[in-house]
Amino acid sequence: MNLKASRREFLRTAAVASGTLIAADPRPAVGATIPSRRPNVLMICSDQFRADFVGANGQNPSVKTPNLDALAARGTNFDHCVCNQPLCSPSRASFLSGMYANRTGVFKLGLEPDHSIPSVATLLKPAGYSTHFIGKWHVSGPQTPGAKEPLGWIAPGPSRWGFDTWEGANVLEIASHPTQGNYWDDAGNNIGFKDRYRVDFLTDRAVWFIEQPHSEPWLLFLSQLEPHQQNDVDDMVPPERYAGKYDNAFVPQDLRDLPGNWNSRLKGYYGCVQAVDDCVGRIVDALQKTDQLDDTLIVFFSDHGCTFRTRLGEYKRSPHDAAIRVPLILAGPGFDHASTVNEIVSLVDLAPTLLDACAVEGPRSMQGKTLRALPTDPKAREAWDSTAYIQISASMVGRAVRTRDWVFCAYNPEGDPNRDPVSTEYLDFCMYQTGADPYQKVNLVGRPEYAGEAAMLRAKLKELIRGNGEPDPNMKVQKYYV
Repeated sequence: MNLKASRREFLRTAAVASGTLIAADPRPAVGATIPSRRPNVLMICSDQFRADFVGANGQNPSVKTPNLDALAARGTNFDHCVCNQPLCSPSRASFLSGMYANRTGVFKLGLEPDHSIPSVATLLKPAGYSTHFIGKWHVSGPQTPGAKEPLGWIAPGPSRWGFDTWEGANVLEIASHPTQGNYWDDAGNNIGFKDRYRVDFLTDRAVWFIEQPHSEPWLLFLSQLEPHQQNDVDDMVPPERYAGKYDNAFVPQDLRDLPGNWNSRLKGYYGCVQAVDDCVGRIVDALQKTDQLDDTLIVFFSDHGCTFRTRLGEYKRSPHDAAIRVPLILAGPGFDHASTVNEIVSLVDLAPTLLDACAVEGPRSMQGKTLRALPTDPKAREAWDSTAYIQISASMVGRAVRTRDWVFCAYNPEGDPNRDPVSTEYLDFCMYQTGADPYQKVNLVGRPEYAGEAAMLRAKLKELIRGNGEPDPNMKVQKYYV
């Protein structure tokens, strides 16, 4: 066996050993076996990407994602992953830190994270990682005074949160358009881009990084904006190569029969999705050409889903699966199992999972749990609590729980969704039985025949709220239904 093959085998052996330890304790074990060289970590986040738009999830006959499907086929596909806050900034602060949104200080847009809380980047650096960011950040408050570009909070914000190099824009959808716009390099210079589709431009930057010589393991967070809408035109704009290709595409069941803008926006969304899939293909090719593929853990995911304004008049910011369910695929060292995990997991679990895969111990304060053992250990899957806790802001002061069988949400009708990160008063908002009503069209809140299930879910949600350190809430029962 040659040296390269020996190293790969050692990484796989170490992954199995670590997974056995973690089955008993959800946190990384102190003193766990550390590979001779920890794996590279490549995080690819595609903003507002619905889980049912990954072909491997088998829910959409029109979608074309051959590169994502190939990634899922050789890695681990967590096909029931949900975000813990269906809004860009809070979700990003949460998955980078492994903490819920109210703990990070970022419960809505435009806030700076609490820098006393470490991110996955700050935690990997002491283990010898170089850490790098490319694309849409959206985890910063207003730009510091005296910066080169007086563009408010859309330019690079004050924080890098542990990333050695940083390039892009804080709010890329405002700073740029699909084929041109502002883009800041690591020194804060606006280098911009023109006549290049935004997804392809960001992919160019990532490929360039991958092709550089690396003497140490690296973390790269590539954050694509698409298929998120371009804000000033309120439309999903695909590249020219996919314009018109999806004019008569499949309409997901949760959208049809509901008012919204899916009828005019869906075709562009499909084209953006395929452009993101092209990005993944180019990234994998670059890793393969530079002989880094087998030593790189690739993570593809999204910060939240997309409802096409069918729920609450929003694209996200709702407790429905269209907003909270996201793709999560891990492929590479520790996750090269060609498997699908059906348990309910959430993005708060991402940071501890990545640290575990790199044999780096995370802080005990981290609220997520490592997913490392789930693909291979039946006992770990059996012991896994398939319950996700979701916080909602901007549209409501809301809290929700997602289980295998139910979605339940409560909110404060008097709360200010842009001022109040928490509440002490909640009223039932919605309840869906996901088996009988997978597209969540019949709200069961207030129906007397489901009072027992509602009481159980209400108690579980109250437990999750208290467990997160929020004030003990008064949970009011909704007496009526429509």
